[in-house]
Amino acid sequence: MAIKCDTRARLLQGNESCCEAAILAGVRFFAGYPITPSSEVAEVLAQRLPQVGGKFIQMEDEIGSMAAVVGASLTGAKAMTATSGPGFSLKQENLGFAAFIEAPCVVVNVQRTGPSTGLPTSPGQGDLMQARWGTHGDHPVVALYPSSVSEAFELTVKAVNISEMLRTPVILLMDEVVGHMREPVIVPCADDIEVVNRPRPTVKPEDYLPYDAEPDGVPPMADFGTGYRWHTTGLYHDVTGFPTSMPAKVDFLIRRLMAKVEKRRKDITFTSHRYMDDATVAVVACGIVARSARRAVQMAREKGIKAGFFQPLTIWPFPMEQVADIAGRVRKIIVPEMNMGQLVEEVQRAAAGKCEVVGYSRVDGEPIAPDEIFALLEEV
Repeated sequence: MAIKCDTRARLLQGNESCCEAAILAGVRFFAGYPITPSSEVAEVLAQRLPQVGGKFIQMEDEIGSMAAVVGASLTGAKAMTATSGPGFSLKQENLGFAAFIEAPCVVVNVQRTGPSTGLPTSPGQGDLMQARWGTHGDHPVVALYPSSVSEAFELTVKAVNISEMLRTPVILLMDEVVGHMREPVIVPCADDIEVVNRPRPTVKPEDYLPYDAEPDGVPPMADFGTGYRWHTTGLYHDVTGFPTSMPAKVDFLIRRLMAKVEKRRKDITFTSHRYMDDATVAVVACGIVARSARRAVQMAREKGIKAGFFQPLTIWPFPMEQVADIAGRVRKIIVPEMNMGQLVEEVQRAAAGKCEVVGYSRVDGEPIAPDEIFALLEEV
């Protein structure tokens, strides 16, 4: 079955949009375990992947799901899984393993209110810090955060491409509301999608060193089973892939893993902003709260308040430079979020005292309404 594409908008759920984008970006393997509110991702891909020559497998749990995704990636498949907060927690050890052995993959986390089982069908934004520091040790990671169904499509494609380009896991954070709402999306033809593939070796199999990185810090990746014999391990390893405890090689590896993301920071940092040219107060928000923030800023402008809006679409690495610039131009930054203050601390760190930064939290399982943010802007 060919991938559908025409100029007419399709009414898609956020989770469905993510699936169609993943297929267009080349994803051909999915392993997962159903969990609200991400289950539609698995349900759709169970149907769609066989239609394009891909494979779907429901695993026994989230730990096994992540392991299967890593294994599929090593054999050359663009691989993805999807979950929510509790399942995301279970994936963390193998997520760290994927980052360490540089197995490209995408993890979709459709967030709900936590902790523990929490409110399975209600939105929350409590996994921001888990997305960055959920697994142990220092490790590279990229996390993207859409606020609409169309952004979910666009950022899924980018997530797959970034994972391949940098050979690292990429996390797509979605709020339950975004995952379940339906909005019109124009699904482009395959030829209109930029597709990035992992770097490949140019040497003979006998000369291949699996972790001998290119100047950009990303080593070429051969597929298991193609004659390029190589080894993966969760231990620190040298360019051969075998374990080492030599301090210089240990230090070099972790610094290279972190640097390969940092070197491409500008290429992988996506943001959206509105009314920032003359703003004296700014609202920084992500996910579903960004939609309310945009409306609140528009309401404030109609009342003569010089408010501006900034949305990090890339949440990790955090857009420090852009937020620092905003902090140098406004008197106050307001950070509304559906947790107890995970985003506001990053904004405060970026602002570095240049302006006042205040947070606004809602943690009752209900989205933050535009009127709530508008009231904060009126106080300024």
